[in-house]
Amino acid sequence: MIRALVVLVILAGARPVAAQSLNTSETEPAAGVTLMKPIGTEASFSDWLAGFRSRALAAGIPEAALSGALKAARFNPKIIERDRNQNEFTKTIWDYLDTAVSDDRVAHGRKALDTHAALLARIEAEYGVDRHVVAAIWGLESAYGAVRGDTPTIEALATLAYDARRTAFFEAQLLAALKILAQGDVTLDAMRGSWAGAMGHTQFMPTSWWEFAVDFTGDGKRDIWGDDPADALASTAHYLRHWGWAKGALWGLEVTLPAGFDYEQTTERVRKPVADWAALGVAPVAGGALPDHGLASVLLPGGARGAAFLIFSNFQVIERYNTADAYVVAVGHLADRLRGGPPIAAAWPRELRALTLEERIELQTRLGTAGFDPQGIDGRIGPNTIAAVKAFQKANNLVPDGYASLEILQRLR
Repeated sequence: MIRALVVLVILAGARPVAAQSLNTSETEPAAGVTLMKPIGTEASFSDWLAGFRSRALAAGIPEAALSGALKAARFNPKIIERDRNQNEFTKTIWDYLDTAVSDDRVAHGRKALDTHAALLARIEAEYGVDRHVVAAIWGLESAYGAVRGDTPTIEALATLAYDARRTAFFEAQLLAALKILAQGDVTLDAMRGSWAGAMGHTQFMPTSWWEFAVDFTGDGKRDIWGDDPADALASTAHYLRHWGWAKGALWGLEVTLPAGFDYEQTTERVRKPVADWAALGVAPVAGGALPDHGLASVLLPGGARGAAFLIFSNFQVIERYNTADAYVVAVGHLADRLRGGPPIAAAWPRELRALTLEERIELQTRLGTAGFDPQGIDGRIGPNTIAAVKAFQKANNLVPDGYASLEILQRLR
């Protein structure tokens, strides 16, 4: 989904992923972020809803659309619990990719490409976005339309807007969803999706629907919810084009790094011409010359002992959908597999486990105490924490790959 919620926090270079945020910052929240807040009650939810009704009317929501939608909304504590616990579960990138780019998902994706070949070809011709990338996002977000979510969107957004953690964001999404209902592109009963309010085949948030959804079928509605995926897939291509998709360019590719490579350069913050990387000995795993799609970075989502990727600007475009490196690698690699490419060649350090939320908070705290400021204690391994880990590793004569491992935490202890 756009700024999709990765329910499992990916430690492999994941940036802070706020649930369904369209504009998640690539910097981490400041220290003192409150990770948990009390779960509310049905009674206090009703009070909040009454206040929201007035704000919605003032925002121009018609009474007819508002009354039916809010009457059906119920406080759903399970949604709050899922929002609270999204950082409690962790996966390494290799475990994530095992599911995200499984043989089953590849097989179903190739079948979907065949079934919708004409549609995807038209979308690619219209927007210039690789059909395999559009299909890969579809596969990750809803299993090619099979799992679009059955939570009533208004109920999900109202519950999250009532909650104190991100009230302003979700209230804006709720208002946008009510405006969609008022316009008539979808019925209240059909407006369903994820627990966090993302909707349809490719999991758009309501504000993104308003900005990027398109009527590709020409029926007068921007229908991302129904069985026909045309509008949803075209909307996804429109979204990617808006954020700068480079037609004909790769998202990235797996590479090998030479002995003695300077691992301080393995970060998106270091961008070089492809010729410079080639001169340093970076080479495609598949052989041949590195493709030149502009400035590129070397990414190590599993640390120096895992696979290495040379990534281009299309990587950052996919990042607009979800800021976790693991998600972007999954989309890119799934697209490659759907195109007929091979699995990732390098082995992953499967003997390592992901850090728990408590351990990530401890890691950040100890880094700061040791003089390597992660610029926030929030349990999220974003670029600032990665930079702090790199600095600690360099100071201790370790490979500065920035990977937040249990070994690093134990050394800090």
